Amino acid sequence: MATNVDTPDFQHRTPAAEPTPNSGPDQHAEVQYEGKAPFSSWGRYPNFNATVVPISWQSDYPAVIAKYDGMASGALPVGMGRSYGDSCLLKDGFLLQTTSMNRLLHWDAENGLLTAEAGLTLAQILDFCVPRGYFLPVSPGTKYVTLAGAIANDIHGKNHHVAGTFGCHITRFELVRSDGTRMICSPTENPDWYAATIGGLGITGVITWATLRMKPIVSRLIDYEGIQFHGVDEFLALTEQYKHVEYTVSWVDCTGTGKNFARGIFMLGDHSKIPDKLTQSPEPKLVFPMDAPSMALNSLTVTAFNTVFFHKQMKQRVRALQDYEPFFYPLDKVLHWNRMYGKSGLLQYQYAIPWANAREGTIAILNEVSKSGLASFLAVLKAFGDVPSPGMMSFPQAGITLALDFPIKPEKSFPLFDRLARMTLEFGGKLYPAKDARMTAAQFQTAYPQWQDFARYKDPLLTSSFWERVTAQQ
Repeated sequence: MATNVDTPDFQHRTPAAEPTPNSGPDQHAEVQYEGKAPFSSWGRYPNFNATVVPISWQSDYPAVIAKYDGMASGALPVGMGRSYGDSCLLKDGFLLQTTSMNRLLHWDAENGLLTAEAGLTLAQILDFCVPRGYFLPVSPGTKYVTLAGAIANDIHGKNHHVAGTFGCHITRFELVRSDGTRMICSPTENPDWYAATIGGLGITGVITWATLRMKPIVSRLIDYEGIQFHGVDEFLALTEQYKHVEYTVSWVDCTGTGKNFARGIFMLGDHSKIPDKLTQSPEPKLVFPMDAPSMALNSLTVTAFNTVFFHKQMKQRVRALQDYEPFFYPLDKVLHWNRMYGKSGLLQYQYAIPWANAREGTIAILNEVSKSGLASFLAVLKAFGDVPSPGMMSFPQAGITLALDFPIKPEKSFPLFDRLARMTLEFGGKLYPAKDARMTAAQFQTAYPQWQDFARYKDPLLTSSFWERVTAQQ
């Protein structure tokens, strides 16, 4: 039964029976500005100045445009800033921060359909839905991203091989253009704008609200299994063996050589079918207190960590019932964990290589990382399935994806990333815009040949430092 949203789980929420395009106390209210200040992504590189403009009501956007008369330097809607590179940055531009536009609008309990404003985070959605027996249909490795951010980057998770991307579960949303045009977008309503905006990097317009189809659950627990493997071939065999399991992902040791090359732990899980308490998660209490010294993460310390991590699982195979928080969000329990990479920040490299070259490409790239002298201890290896993404510019494709984090050491990490990017293209793969800070225009335009078709849907006001970089003239 569809009902208005009840509000005790949320502070400062104003629910409504249906999404209201001009909700707010006064659509001509004065918009407050925080002024120009440094703004960085989760990777903390690059770090640009921008004017941050809080958007608290759906009606604020036209007021912002009117006040700044078109914003000659451009604007970009942003949420939590959890992208790793510069897709959420706009040097010397206007960042329209939507995290205060975070109201639950409608809950259809019978069909599991949640409608909310763009700035609501996945953490807030879970706080509301888990006690009601529902879970996110697709989740990335952090819950501290906004609904609109998840759409704009068409995020993926451990269940891509069975559920596809986040956009597969968005039934409709409203898109507002800088000229005031408002569109309801769905697979049947303005389907071209629906496809352009899902994975569209936030530059087709401002998403004001969206409807997400949730997944029913009966427990917070995950039926978990961890299996040690040695080498890419064993990883591929496990991927095939457990392709029926909803969630699969692997940690891989990218420092290992010889018999330890590409060893890892294949992790799989399903939501428990045994009814159990469905409660909200507690707020995280741990905080990484300061920037770690630049020398803290080096090949010796990461190699030692990886050895301990691999062997902490005393048996080749373990099974357990595990709460969903450590299964999906192990890093979220430590706030500001990106400080462990030091004040210079981190780079993340993530590719998707199609099956035809996936094995060869993964072995070659892991070898290149291993011999580089740089090390990543947050190395994630996974198979993408063949569920088609609804977005025109979506990243996932059937094959293998590998994500690596490195502390920024310009003299070493930048040349390594350049080599890895070239290798990715040679194997027919592509890089993930949401996590990229180094991709060149040539690399982007080769990997995303549809970019020129997509550019027809770009809002003339909206842009990002990433878009300016990767669409520059060759």
